[in-house]
Amino acid sequence: MGELSGKVAVITGGASGIGRASVELFVAEGASVVIADMDEAGGQGLADSLGDKAVFVRTDVADRDQVQAAVDLAVARFGGLHIMFNNAGMSCAAYPDFIDDRLDDFDRVMRVNVLGPMLGTQIAARHMKDHGGGVILNNSSIAGSLAGHAMMTYRASKAALNQFSKSAAIDLGRYNIRVNCLVPGHIRTQLSSFQQGAADDRIAQLEREVDAVYLSNQILKRRGDPEDCAQAALFLASDRARQITGILMPVEAGVTAGDPVNHLADIMDARRRVLGS
Repeated sequence: MGELSGKVAVITGGASGIGRASVELFVAEGASVVIADMDEAGGQGLADSLGDKAVFVRTDVADRDQVQAAVDLAVARFGGLHIMFNNAGMSCAAYPDFIDDRLDDFDRVMRVNVLGPMLGTQIAARHMKDHGGGVILNNSSIAGSLAGHAMMTYRASKAALNQFSKSAAIDLGRYNIRVNCLVPGHIRTQLSSFQQGAADDRIAQLEREVDAVYLSNQILKRRGDPEDCAQAALFLASDRARQITGILMPVEAGVTAGDPVNHLADIMDARRRVLGS
């Protein structure tokens, strides 16, 4: 306990999912946190539950003035800014094949998933460079590391965020600012839920079916929780990671490590079926 004692953090998208888990963990570890989110009810309720160590401000991360206001609130209320966690993100509204994708949500997805972290990084860094440095975390996705079907705008936005994070680490290192990026995969959050439109009595069955698909390409056969990402964020934000910058940290049970299917065993099975030995 107390790994972030005396630290001040801004966590965007902090009202739910990975952001909420990170807010709760950071506060438990001694940090004071600004919860920056569009969800006023969720964000204010979370802040109220955490007492004087947290405050909520409604924030559209694609709006420079609103991101600046979140950073200014951290400095005014808690006396500084040591950690900026650009966690807020959005998925695509639908998942058509690319050839049928109207790309209607391109602008908004790119503004939230790319411009948002860029603004958060720049605004936080402008404060940190004059106050001894700090830590900036971005939240990406395995969709930005692995090619695949559909979700082309989302995939492109997260791939851009990966490249930006490493470039920002290089650019800001001279100011003792560390920049790292989480790469979650198959985490149980609202963003990754496929429950929309399902009747209550079918949700559990749907979750089991979806789990089976997700687990098929993981090395570890367990769905991740927001707390898993929060723990990784805590490590990167703490002094334990003081020599780490410019990395993409997978929190995805080995999805990006390689194909977990034993194709060699399948080939040998085929050989036995054909040749009988």
